[in-house]
Amino acid sequence: MEKVQVKINAGICGFVTVVEAQSSDGQMVHLKIVSPCETIRKLNDSISEVDAFNEIGQGFNGAIYQVVQKTIIGCCSGCVVPSGIYKVMQVAAQLALPAPSTIEFLK
Repeated sequence: MEKVQVKINAGICGFVTVVEAQSSDGQMVHLKIVSPCETIRKLNDSISEVDAFNEIGQGFNGAIYQVVQKTIIGCCSGCVVPSGIYKVMQVAAQLALPAPSTIEFLK
């Protein structure tokens, strides 16, 4: 499968993260996380490859969110980047269709 890329605008911090995901077998997904955010960059070292089936089966107890829980703390706990990482992993493994996601604050 070809490379799947997403651009994630994190919000008020102004950081924009690009995540690339690729899977040759529909299960093991290679991730590359590029971000100006020092905290998000730390995720790249810990979750460079994940088992998509295991991630789907374990949900928030899977490798992605376990690393996120240990790495992203304090006010950054509401960061939307981890959800984008999870979603691009699903698409790369052909376990979800690509579709835009948004969070909009209403007045």
